[in-house]
Amino acid sequence: MFKWEKIGDNKVLVEIEVPKEEVNEALEQAYRKMAKDINLPGFRKGKVPRKIIESRYGPEVFYNDALEILVDPAYAKAVKECELEPINQPELELVQMEQDKPLLFKVTVEVKPEVKLPEYRGVSVEQVKDEITAENVDSYLDSLREQHARLVTVEDGELQEKDMAVIDFSGKIDGEVFEGGEAENYSLEIGSASFIPGFEEQLLGAGTGEEREVKVTFPEDYQKEELAGKEAVFSVKVKEIKRPQVPELDDAFVQELSEEFSTVQEFREDIEKKLQENLQHRKKVELETKVIEKVAAEAEVEVPDVLVERELDNMIGEMEYYLRMQGLNMEQYGQMVEGGLEKIREERRPEAESRARANLVLDAIIKEEQIEATEEEIEEKIKEVAQKQDMNMEEVKVLFSRDGRMDMITHEIRYRRAIDILVEHAQVQEVEEEQEKAFSEVTENEHATAEKTEDEVASEQASSSGEQVGEQ
Repeated sequence: MFKWEKIGDNKVLVEIEVPKEEVNEALEQAYRKMAKDINLPGFRKGKVPRKIIESRYGPEVFYNDALEILVDPAYAKAVKECELEPINQPELELVQMEQDKPLLFKVTVEVKPEVKLPEYRGVSVEQVKDEITAENVDSYLDSLREQHARLVTVEDGELQEKDMAVIDFSGKIDGEVFEGGEAENYSLEIGSASFIPGFEEQLLGAGTGEEREVKVTFPEDYQKEELAGKEAVFSVKVKEIKRPQVPELDDAFVQELSEEFSTVQEFREDIEKKLQENLQHRKKVELETKVIEKVAAEAEVEVPDVLVERELDNMIGEMEYYLRMQGLNMEQYGQMVEGGLEKIREERRPEAESRARANLVLDAIIKEEQIEATEEEIEEKIKEVAQKQDMNMEEVKVLFSRDGRMDMITHEIRYRRAIDILVEHAQVQEVEEEQEKAFSEVTENEHATAEKTEDEVASEQASSSGEQVGEQ
């Protein structure tokens, strides 16, 4: 038997009663489990009668094990029958636990808040009107050439921006050489800002073999406190100058880059096609994000702190994943950032709240539209994951079932369909934007690979329900 009542904006109190027959059976199971390990004089191990154990240790000796058997199933049943949607771990209060009597306990838990949806079909959003031009293709090809530039030694010339200078240097503070202030044959790219501000600029115009005196001041927030704010004088000798030499855009360059193409024209056509495909894909992803944000902003809902914190944890987890790819972890990164990990979390809190709000609104739309994932859609999604992970479908099913991630597939499918409904009915107004800005967003990676896939938009919105499908 269950009954529940609201005791706060997003908090409910559930009273749960488990029949005495189930209590007695759970106590018997607890006895059989415990009896195996009990030794008492006059009895064989595992054969001590229950009444003897209870008289020796009290009937409460079996209660904890019996509660482990009874509470979770009863709570899960109550949640289902009362149609509750918990968003955090419940707080349990035991009222009654005794042989031949019903189990009585209360549960306090936060649930998803009520969402008052706006008119979500037909929201108005703006989208940039842009296209790929011949100039965009030229710019992309030029960037490829710069990426494949070779460093050529300059025999007679002066240091310029982007040159690689091979130098010896020795730095002194108050006439004394300091630790880390000396090096030989050090390669420094002029204009990279990898040295103390002002150092590289003072080498511009120097020739091979030239020696210069460079005066700089260490920043006040320099990582080595003993050097922070100090003035230093460096003796620098330029031993070699290397300059990037950009290759010609010809068939030989294309063949060096790719075995698939043999001429500049073929390569150019492929670049244009890929840029166009990725531009359209990016625009679709951006449109979905804008529509979701617009509907979420117009909805009336109070976002619980527990969901914001959960999204923050997800976002920090995403950061840590990419940091690991660069050989760092969050602790190391936190030491590099002023304010540490706490500041990182606080800076991302607004985005986390926005994500949590969008999740709640999409959940409400899914309920309003009565969206369900079909068996065919689930099978197709599993097939996609299997292909990406180079596994067969049965292996994926076993893996996801074991990890409790099958529900995640269902969530992503439902979120995907909810987003499609929003976009399908959106009123989209195209606006102008500088072509250079639009193009720069498309060409961040080689062949303009888009930052997010459409599935990742749905996965991101479903993130509070579990891990993203396909990750192991």
